[in-house]
Amino acid sequence: MAAELVEAMNMVKSFRVSDLQTLLTSMGRSKSGLKQDLVGRALRLVQKEHTPELLLNIRQLLPQRPAQAGPLPAAAEIKLAPLPFYQTLETLLPPTELVAQNGEKLQDSQCSFELTPSQVERIRTCRELRPSLKSIQVVLRICYTDPSSVQEDQYPPNIAVKVNQFYCHVPGYYPSNKPGVEPRRPCRPINITPWLHLSTATNRITVTWGNFGKRYCVSLYLVRVFTAAELFTQLKHFSVESTERCRERIQDKLRFDPESEIATTGLCVSLICPLVKMRLGVPCRVLTCAHLQCFDAVFFLQMNEKKPTWTCPVCDKPAPFELLAIDGLLSEILKETEDVEEIEYLADGSWRPIREEKEKERSSTPECPLLDISAAEANGHSPAHSGSSQTGATAPPAAPAVVVDLTEDTFSEEEEGGGGAGDSEDTDDSQDSPPPKKGRCGYDKDLVTAY
Repeated sequence: MAAELVEAMNMVKSFRVSDLQTLLTSMGRSKSGLKQDLVGRALRLVQKEHTPELLLNIRQLLPQRPAQAGPLPAAAEIKLAPLPFYQTLETLLPPTELVAQNGEKLQDSQCSFELTPSQVERIRTCRELRPSLKSIQVVLRICYTDPSSVQEDQYPPNIAVKVNQFYCHVPGYYPSNKPGVEPRRPCRPINITPWLHLSTATNRITVTWGNFGKRYCVSLYLVRVFTAAELFTQLKHFSVESTERCRERIQDKLRFDPESEIATTGLCVSLICPLVKMRLGVPCRVLTCAHLQCFDAVFFLQMNEKKPTWTCPVCDKPAPFELLAIDGLLSEILKETEDVEEIEYLADGSWRPIREEKEKERSSTPECPLLDISAAEANGHSPAHSGSSQTGATAPPAAPAVVVDLTEDTFSEEEEGGGGAGDSEDTDDSQDSPPPKKGRCGYDKDLVTAY
């Protein structure tokens, strides 16, 4: 039942608008909307109402295709791009072109192969990366049929892979965080090991694909799969740039064109990883990049293990594994500066922490003395200047505070009922100030200071 459901959904994805409208009308559903709306409506219909009547309608709209006879034709000399997490051990099926048998949009292509006893034993006895996932695998790779250049993995539309009559898992789409950008599908080798006959029996593979004008080919390999931790071990052993070479690179940049830096200000380098916004653990960068800013090697490998992009997080240029290098100079700097977030490289290849300038600016800012005004002081006592409450040290004598009389205001004349012309001038506050009225706070003019 599950296999029929997957097959029906693949057929629906290949329908034209008229086919989708006919299917929805026959099942009593609305046929209005764009093609993507019709496809989504039809797929939900297939998932919810998986009935024989619905399957019959789908098959009638997509006539039965004749089974392909004979092996697939071998493609021209196709070279696939090497993958850091996969080491090719043996080639089980060289790149073989997927050839359409008729003018229909959905095609089926078949191939078969047998494992040798040594290959079977190698798969059975290998270690597991995690439960039910072996480190030795048989993978299927699909790419464009283009011998003019090295090809990356590329899936055809509406792809489905059936191994010994069982549908195997094909990576799905990654949702996009940007509005208006369609989800992207990661094209990586498809692990078909769990559905194989681990014996010398024949394994049969059927690839269902959409025929929309582009040419594709398939190939099978026996591979060893590495983890991010294993790649990091290789990086530490074989790709560490010495401190002397790092200093030479800094001197060259300052000598020739110090303004060509990307994502840095001058030769200031942040010790925060641009990937995870945390302090760098193992500083790494791409040898072909122009900038000196590094990213964390561990996090970079882990992220590419989950979602392979292999692009520099600083400048978005290609960052293949073979061009990664650990920065030996910055590794030493990280050990010496545990509380610094940014440094500056100098013309002679030395460096200095940016923290020192910030601390100098902070220390040169004068601090205003604080006065503790309590209820006892409001009764006529002198204010006590506050010292350092944290250290308990006695503060040195402060300069005389500027005194502002808050009892003498511009509206005092109006409240007194209007005085003579001489009442508006300053008088001796200690003798002639009237008592505060009811409802007003009686301030002691000698206790309130302003800065």
